[in-house]
Amino acid sequence: MDIAIVTGAAGLVGSAAVELFARSGFETVGIDNDMRRVFFGESASTSGNLRRLMDRVPGYRHHDVDVRDDAAIGRIFDTYGSDIRCVIHTAAQPSHDWAARDPTTDFDINARATLVLLEQTRTHSPAAPFVFTSTNKVYGDRPNELPLVEHDTRFELASDHPFYEHGIDESMPVDRSTHSVFGASKLAADVMVQEYGRYFGLNTAAFRAGCVTGSGQAGAQLHGFLSYLVKCGLEDTEYKILGYKGKQVRDNIHAEDLVRMFLCFVEAPRPGAVYNVGGGRRAHCSLLEAVSRVEGLLGRTMRTRYVDEPRVGDHIWYVSDTRRFERDHPDWSFQHDLESILRDILRGFRDRAL
Repeated sequence: MDIAIVTGAAGLVGSAAVELFARSGFETVGIDNDMRRVFFGESASTSGNLRRLMDRVPGYRHHDVDVRDDAAIGRIFDTYGSDIRCVIHTAAQPSHDWAARDPTTDFDINARATLVLLEQTRTHSPAAPFVFTSTNKVYGDRPNELPLVEHDTRFELASDHPFYEHGIDESMPVDRSTHSVFGASKLAADVMVQEYGRYFGLNTAAFRAGCVTGSGQAGAQLHGFLSYLVKCGLEDTEYKILGYKGKQVRDNIHAEDLVRMFLCFVEAPRPGAVYNVGGGRRAHCSLLEAVSRVEGLLGRTMRTRYVDEPRVGDHIWYVSDTRRFERDHPDWSFQHDLESILRDILRGFRDRAL
C-alpha cells in the first residue's frame, strides 16, 4: 500500500495534490482543519473543496486535525507507518498581513508544525520524499535591489541583467532583507526542510513558489491575488491596489502545474533540494496588467482604488527561473499560461455559483 500524506489537503494546492496522487496510484490521506476559514472568514472556507474530494477521490481518508497538534499528527503517522511513501506538506498560514497581527500563531503553523512533520517522517517513513510548499518571500525584499526600469504599466528588469530572460534563480540571497513576518516563518521552515535532507539524508525539497492559483482557490483579500481580483470583478467589488503604482510584477503558476512538479520529485527524489517555482515569463503580469486582463474577460471596467503604501517586504518585480527543476526533472513542462489560468479561475467561480 503506497500512501501519500497531504497536509492542507482541502486547500488549493493540497486538493490538487490529492487528486493527482490518487490518479497516479497512491492511496491518499489528508490532514486539514479548515484554518483558512479562521484566517480569512467564512467565504474562504475550504469545506467545499473537502466535499469535492470526498465525492471525487475513491478511498480518500481525511483527518480533521491541526498540524500544530503533535500528538494527533503522531497518531496519524503511527497508523500508516512504513506504508507512507511521500509527505506533501501544503498546510500554512499564507498571509503577510495576518502574520503581522499574530506572529506567534504564524510561526507555530509555518515553522514548528513543519518540524513536527519532518520528525514524524524521519521516525516512521525515512525513505518517503518530503515536499514542502515554500515561498519566494524567503528572499525578503532583496529582489527589490535589482536594477528595475519603469514602463507605462509595469516595472521591468534591465534587459542586460542575467535574470532578465529566465527570471530569478536560487542564487538570490536570503540575508540582509526585510522578509515580513510571514516570510521569516516560511524561511525557518524552508531551512529546516533542507537540513533534514542534508543532515539526516531524507529526500526533501523546498519549492519556493510565486503566486499559486487556479479554480480551486476561494479568493481572499489577504491572500490569492489573481483569484481575489477575478472575484472582485465578478461581484463588482472594489479592488485595492497597494503601492508601487500598481506596476509590481508577479508570476503565477497553476496549482495543477505545481503538484505535477511534486509528483516528479517524489518519483525521482534527492536530499535537500531547493527549487524556485512559478509561471516564469509565460505567466507573469503587473497588477495593472492583471486588472486589464480581467476587464477583458468580463467585458466591463473594474472598480479599483490605489493606496500608496505597499505591503511590508513586498516584491516590486519577481519572475521565477524554473530551470533548476526542469534540469532535474526534464519530463515536466508547463501546461498553463496566464490566459488559461485566468479563464480557469473564472470558470471555477461560475461553477461554484451554479
